[in-house]
Amino acid sequence: MARTNKKSPTRKHGPNVRAKPASRPRRSRRVLVLVATRKGAWLFHGDAKRKTWRVEGPHFLGHIVNHLVLDPRDGRTLLAAAKTGHLGPTIFRSTDLGRTWKEAAKPPAFAKAPESEKGRVVNHTFWLTPCHANEPKAWYAGTSPQGLFRTDDGGHTWEPFSIINDDPQFRSWMGSEQDGTPDGPKLHSIIVDPRDSAHLYFAMSGGGVHESFDRGRSWSALVKGMEVVEGFDAATIAFHDPHCVQLCPSNPDRLYQQNHCGIYRLDRPSKEWTRIGKHMPKNVGDIGFPMVVHPRDADTAWVFPMDGTTVWPRTSPEGKPAAYVTRNGGETWQRLDAGLPKNQAWWTVKRQAMTADAQDPVGLYLGTTSGELWMSRAEGRRWTCLARHLPEIYAVEAAEAD
Repeated sequence: MARTNKKSPTRKHGPNVRAKPASRPRRSRRVLVLVATRKGAWLFHGDAKRKTWRVEGPHFLGHIVNHLVLDPRDGRTLLAAAKTGHLGPTIFRSTDLGRTWKEAAKPPAFAKAPESEKGRVVNHTFWLTPCHANEPKAWYAGTSPQGLFRTDDGGHTWEPFSIINDDPQFRSWMGSEQDGTPDGPKLHSIIVDPRDSAHLYFAMSGGGVHESFDRGRSWSALVKGMEVVEGFDAATIAFHDPHCVQLCPSNPDRLYQQNHCGIYRLDRPSKEWTRIGKHMPKNVGDIGFPMVVHPRDADTAWVFPMDGTTVWPRTSPEGKPAAYVTRNGGETWQRLDAGLPKNQAWWTVKRQAMTADAQDPVGLYLGTTSGELWMSRAEGRRWTCLARHLPEIYAVEAAEAD
């Protein structure tokens, strides 16, 4: 059975230990937007005002790139989770902002099963997360099917991390590799508490949200309050399908979640999620994939709903795409569609394909399943199309550069 925490953690949550909110930016810096697609990756370099852009790419043309991430600890190292038909899944690393790349000597892979048993094989690496600031060469990776891996040498070699991959209880929560998710089940939303490198979260689709206070030696599930598809038992962790979980940079005791069954918020030390998506417009609903949190205001978050009715067409509701923002922790929501197509736009946004920069005002970026990259320099109040005709966009990340 999977080990769980039996005692309360020694580090306490709550308002008395809230991290000091991040200060407002002292000066504007150049913005780098990283776009991972079904057939390669692109880098968009913006000036400090985010008005002039220079594009680099494609990198890895023909590769499926699920995630492209800049290491915030040094501002120059990039990791790319890629896959081709003949090479299989791998990780590429660049230490010069993409001018040159080197493939991992040992990418994430499950342990070899005994000869008499059928083992699991990594289909692709789906998620990349830099570890804590005090672990400068360490990263976590989540895969499909669900697996958790770590590197301590900057991405050159990867090893299974914690008990997740082979523990019988976790394996039962993961379900089968044909669970209905179009591109396979996956482990995602790997989060490191900025106050404590031993405090970790991750989510599985399917398989719920999980938390560790001891660097992965033991885990406890965080699914209370989350709903599941009608007709299934919410007490069964395997039926929980978190789409994206985000921790608030200005208050690490608050998390937001976009789930298969709604939008949620969790305020620690509570272990029960509150469905804040109930306040979304009824004709739109609160089903979607991405979740974005303001870097300096824990009450402000954005989502991008999709049509989750009947057969789940995974398109914008009624072909009219829009982001929605809450500025009061989910009590109310406001539609943000200025500049976006008014009708006949039948695309949606995947769980990794919407993000924010740290500028003032915050810039938002989203990539669509039809290959368009949209941006807003004003926190979603007005949108501009930055690029068209890219391959289907899987992930968008924003970073700052000197």
